[in-house]
Amino acid sequence: MSAIGLSFLTNGRRPALIGMIHVGALPGTPCSSQTVTTIAAQAVAEAKLLADGGADAVILENMHDVPYLNRGVGPEIVSAMTAVCTAVRAAVTLPLGVQVLAGANREAIAVAHAAACQFVRCEGFVFAHVADEGLMPQADAGPLLRYRRAIGAQSVAIAADIKKKHASHAITADVDLADSARTAEFFGADAVVVTGSATGQPTAPADLAAAAGAVAIPVFVGSGVTPQNVPSLADADALVVGSFIKREGRWANPPDPARLARLRAAIDALPDR
Repeated sequence: MSAIGLSFLTNGRRPALIGMIHVGALPGTPCSSQTVTTIAAQAVAEAKLLADGGADAVILENMHDVPYLNRGVGPEIVSAMTAVCTAVRAAVTLPLGVQVLAGANREAIAVAHAAACQFVRCEGFVFAHVADEGLMPQADAGPLLRYRRAIGAQSVAIAADIKKKHASHAITADVDLADSARTAEFFGADAVVVTGSATGQPTAPADLAAAAGAVAIPVFVGSGVTPQNVPSLADADALVVGSFIKREGRWANPPDPARLARLRAAIDALPDR
C-alpha cells in the first residue's frame, strides 16, 4: 500500500479538493497542434492557478487526446506526459497525480515515478468492462502492482475507478458497486473512485455511501462535483474536479478562478466530521 502518496488527504475533517488539468492534445493524436513545450507551459499556468485557488492536489490527464487508444499508448505520449508532469512538478509544491487514457495504467505509473508524482488514477484495475474504446477484458491489478514494485515506484499510490464512467458494466451486472470496491481494496488499491455516467455528470450520493461503507481505504468522487452538491458528497475523502472549475463549466475550457473559489468555499463551509 502507498499511504505516502495520499498524504494530502485532509485527516478526515472534510474532502480534499483535487483539481484536474486536462493536458493539451499530445503529439500524434488527432487534435494535436501544439509543441510539448507549449503544452507544458499551459499546464504549469493551470497548476499555479489551482494552487493559488486552494486545491489540495492536482491531477494531470491527457483527455484532449480523444479518441483514445485501448490500454496501449506510444512512447511519444509517455515522453510528452513525463515532460509536462516534470514541468508542473518544478512549478508547484502540491501533490500531483497522473492518468493516461485509456487504461494505460502502467504508463501512468512510469510517468508518475519519473516525474516525482504522488498518485495515479487507474481504470480497469479490477473486473472487465466495455469502455467506449472497446472491451477491456483483463483486470490490471496483478500485473500493475508487480510492475510498480519492479521499477521501485511503491510510493506512487493507486486510486482505482470502480464501475467507471463512459463504460458499460453489463458483463458484471451481478457484481454491485460495494463488491467492486471490496475487490479493489483486496487487490491492493490505495483508494477507490466512484463517478457518474460521464464526465461532468454527478456522482450519486448513494454510490459514495455504498463504496465508503464497503472499504477502509479512501473513497474519491470522480465526476460532477459542484458547489451545490458538495454537501451531499461530504463523506468523500477527496473530490476530483475538472468540469466545474473551467469556464462555463466545460471541461475543454481554461480554468476559471471565480468558479474555483466558489467550489473551495463550498468545501470549506462543510462542518468538521
